[in-house]
Order: sequence, then C-alpha cells, then structure tokens
Amino acid sequence: MMNLAALVHSLRCSLLRIESRLLQAAGLDTQLAPALAVTAPSLLPQIDREDELDEQQRPEEPPGLLDSILWMAAPKKRRTIEVNRTRRRADSKLLKVKNNIEPCPECGHLKQKHIMCGFCYAKVRKETSLIRQQIKVMEGGPLRAPTVETVVLYESETPSQQDKDKRIVERARKRPAWFS
Repeated sequence: MMNLAALVHSLRCSLLRIESRLLQAAGLDTQLAPALAVTAPSLLPQIDREDELDEQQRPEEPPGLLDSILWMAAPKKRRTIEVNRTRRRADSKLLKVKNNIEPCPECGHLKQKHIMCGFCYAKVRKETSLIRQQIKVMEGGPLRAPTVETVVLYESETPSQQDKDKRIVERARKRPAWFS
C-alpha cells in the first residue's frame, strides 16, 4: 500500500507527462505554455523539472525514508518517575556479589579463583621484560632472532639433553618460585 507522499508524487508525475504530450502535440514551446497545477501540502518533497525528465526515462522508485518520516512512532504517555527508577534499578543491573574470591597462595593478596593474582602477574611481566632485554642484547635486534625455541636457565641450572639445539638465555639470579 502506497503512502500519501508516494501517491501525490505519482499523480504529479502522471499529470506532467500528460502536459508534456499535449504541448508536443500542439507544437508549443514548453516554457511559454501554461502549466497544470496540482495542489498538495507544502510538507511533501518537491521535484525539479530536470528530475521529472529523468523519471520519465527510468522506472518508478519505491518511496524513500524521508517520505514516511511524518509517520514515525512516538510515545503515547510520559513514563513516570517510579517506572523509570524501577527500570534503572532492576535487580539484573545491580552489582553482583562475588563468592569466588580467595587469597593468593604466593603473595597473600585477594584474587578471583582460576585467575592469576595481579601482583604476581606484575612480577612475571617484569621478569619477562628483563629476559626479553637480555635476548635483544644477545641477538643484536629483533630481526636477527633464530627460529628455534628459547630456554631460560637461572643460576645453578644446567642445560639438559633436550635443550641441546635450543637458544639458551642465562640469568644471573636464583629462579623465582613463581616463575616456572
């Protein structure tokens, strides 16, 4: 079903086609001849004369988004403060109580179960960055890194038979208990 704007538009195009054919049959110039007038609300989109000639050559297009903008949905009643607050403060939007919190066995800070402690993670990050800096000094840059696996050996550790063909990074300190 066509809306009002599309109906007025198609009626206007039809009348313009009839007008142009009458002028062609009479042999009159289109600019000097009187034009047929169609009264329509000024809210509806107006089409230029050049667009009308293009529409005669191409098929009719479906109505666009702006044709039906007057018929958009609007609320019938204002929501009360009680309804708004009930919606905003629903049980599903409140903070949940976490029951899976326990102390970290390494440092004693509170953490969630099955998640690494934030303080221990910071220590691991620091140790890893020191190892990466040492590798960078050994290799001379990131593009010269070998394509073999890297093994980190701490003080008083010896390479095993499995570590024979691997890159070995030696650290001059005792292995931390949390870094394995």
